[in-house]
Amino acid sequence: MEQHFGALHSPNIEVQPLDIKCYEAKLRQKLKFFFMNPVEKWHTKKKIPYKLLVQVVKIVLVTIQLCFFAYNRYNHVNYAWDNRVTFSHLFLKGWDATREIELYPPGLGPLALYSKKDFYETIVYAVNGYKNLHSAIGSYSYNDEDNNYVYPRFCNHHFKEGEIFGFNESYSFNSEIVTSCCDITSFPFNGCNDSSPINFASLVKATLEFSLKTVNLKAAGPLSPPDCYRFDIQILFNNEGMDGQMLLSLEAEPIRLECNGNYEYVSDNKIDYILRSILNLLVILICGISFSLCFRALIRARHLRKETMHFFQNHYRKELSLEGRWEFWNLWYIMILINDVLIIVGSCIKEEIERREFVGDQWNTCSVCLGTGNLLVWFGVLRYLGFFKTYNVIILTLKKAIPKVIRFLICALLIYAGFTFCGWLILGPYHIKFRTLASTSECLFALINGDDMYATFSIMSSKSAMLWWYARIYLYLFISLYIYVVLSLFISIIMDAYETIKLYYREGFPKNDLQTFMAEKADEIFFDVEDSQQNESGSFRNFVTGLFCCKT
Repeated sequence: MEQHFGALHSPNIEVQPLDIKCYEAKLRQKLKFFFMNPVEKWHTKKKIPYKLLVQVVKIVLVTIQLCFFAYNRYNHVNYAWDNRVTFSHLFLKGWDATREIELYPPGLGPLALYSKKDFYETIVYAVNGYKNLHSAIGSYSYNDEDNNYVYPRFCNHHFKEGEIFGFNESYSFNSEIVTSCCDITSFPFNGCNDSSPINFASLVKATLEFSLKTVNLKAAGPLSPPDCYRFDIQILFNNEGMDGQMLLSLEAEPIRLECNGNYEYVSDNKIDYILRSILNLLVILICGISFSLCFRALIRARHLRKETMHFFQNHYRKELSLEGRWEFWNLWYIMILINDVLIIVGSCIKEEIERREFVGDQWNTCSVCLGTGNLLVWFGVLRYLGFFKTYNVIILTLKKAIPKVIRFLICALLIYAGFTFCGWLILGPYHIKFRTLASTSECLFALINGDDMYATFSIMSSKSAMLWWYARIYLYLFISLYIYVVLSLFISIIMDAYETIKLYYREGFPKNDLQTFMAEKADEIFFDVEDSQQNESGSFRNFVTGLFCCKT
């Protein structure tokens, strides 16, 4: 392709008009300079690599910001989890410390109710614990400005009509779900309608809700005041399975509030708020500058691509190849634009969180934006490592292997999907790791990595001999296929790309039409300024060429 392009170009250039050759030289210089890395631009024109400097400063600032936010978020999440455990001990009957540790497979069965008596006793236990907040070690208050007792709210979600007559295999049923709520003001409590007690045959779920307020003094430090929270607590009685087992759980949603603490204490610690706000504003500013520079570079690339395509159409009577057009799309810049947007959004949310202006809990949203943005920022460092030959081999290998890897993964995923659906359907009722489609996929992915193989074989129920043997054949086939065949082929694709890149380094990289055009020499046609000045018998053409075309 390179020889053909040269044959097309070289014989015709001598007979071109002077302005065409000048334009061609300028375009070639613009393209060469555009595709230079920051170091090459510095050596060529002593141009300061602004985008590189901005990215270095951005990496430092966003990493510092992430570290501060990660520390605060850990304290927030840990504080919320510890309070949830406390509420479980205070308000859930039958809760014990062994349920605080999440094990897999679980060492205990689900916390559940099996009789109507247990149901009502659990409600009484929760309400009494709520009434006796003063007995708790933690400093909790009612959700009232004067700390007055607020009645807990009970909600009953049930079918509009649901009666079961098992003795003669008949029923009366209406699938419409009706919700009725009321405050629990006295005992005994038989439901929101005293004349019509709770019908457990039609009960879908029930909830008991109340709110508590507290202050986290542990969050206070040399530069930070305490944090104030409201916990919206919901005790859920889940009877959706309609199997005689009513699951019991507690959720406590933390809402950060504006504190009304000691004024002198808060004013003495405004330095923390000021420093964090300055850091957030600096991050937003540097990301805004980074976004502007990269967006401007993409716009310039678009204009240069259109100019180059127009030149090829008019000068060579051919279209610029797809590979040549793709050279103008800098995916690194697109990735930088994405991480700039994520970090700016995350920084704005972080600033609002620290100002206590959010009513709801936005910690998770902020962490997703900042975390993903930082991931892309650090991933972008690979672009600058590509300036060095050793690291550039890795990047070029990945770039070379990606198309083949994608095609290979599509085929592998089709086989993987077949095993996933098959395992979920057949083994799901008898194996804890195959209960859901998601857990089935996670189990198979773990098996590819050689994790927990023996447990996966041994947990299978032996209730059905046919399925027990089927599970063995299924697992042996999947493990053998993916570990010994699929993974080996995957590694061979990467190694083949690596060997190809090594060959390119020895024999030269293949060039598309755009790269061939930039690599051509025009020294035999155009004179530079020094040559035109030294040539005493220079023609008018040499003078015009040196004056308008060849100055750099």
